[in-house]
Amino acid sequence: MDRSKSIGGSDAGRIMAGDWFTLWQEKTGRVEPDSLADVLQVQIGIVTEELNRRWFERKTGLKVGRKNCCRLVHLDHPFMTGHIDGWVLDGIIECKHVSAFAKDDEIVERYYPQVQHYLAVTRSPRGFLSVIFGNHRWEYFQVQEDPAYQAELIEREQAFWWHVEEDIPPEDKNAEPVSIAFDTMRTVDMVGNNRWADLATDWLETRSAADRFTKATKGLKELIEPDVKLAAGHGVKVTRARNGALTVREAA
Repeated sequence: MDRSKSIGGSDAGRIMAGDWFTLWQEKTGRVEPDSLADVLQVQIGIVTEELNRRWFERKTGLKVGRKNCCRLVHLDHPFMTGHIDGWVLDGIIECKHVSAFAKDDEIVERYYPQVQHYLAVTRSPRGFLSVIFGNHRWEYFQVQEDPAYQAELIEREQAFWWHVEEDIPPEDKNAEPVSIAFDTMRTVDMVGNNRWADLATDWLETRSAADRFTKATKGLKELIEPDVKLAAGHGVKVTRARNGALTVREAA
């Protein structure tokens, strides 16, 4: 797919960050996009993409489909396109390779616009970020569709694309991140939830056993309702970052 003819997932982050003028120059052919051929991290990510998918399947038990992942187009906004790394159940997956020192919340925040762009294009309710940190750690993050964020994203992408179609240079925009209504969320005591108790016990006792640990972490996250920012009980707590990412930790 010719990236100059549409807005792809990697463009979404730049548009939300306000990097409009340089991106406009690239889309209108005035400058060449920066080559990624000499960016080691990007090239390692390309080489390890298939390994990343297989590792995700192994650790989560979820199958990754590879059919019809390219040339995806939004039904209502044909300037929005996508090329995803795979399909998982009722969602999509994006495989990333990042620095060993990167923080979980930073990674989710970095790729949040891209994932929400793909969720909008595919009309999927959720996406998975499968992330290899350096050469010693792997994590996955589930990102739910965010209608409010997607509405703002589409509005900004439409505004940017108008400049491309009209060949009128835009000014760079101030980055104004759109976040979930974090302050309206609840704190939940999960002490009376037997399912939570079972999973919390597994989580505490099996951290050295990677497979059980991963499944328990996944199960705890699935118990968190969309309007909950903190859930705790039986020695375990799950917190939600402002970008929607869930993190499971031992309660202090």
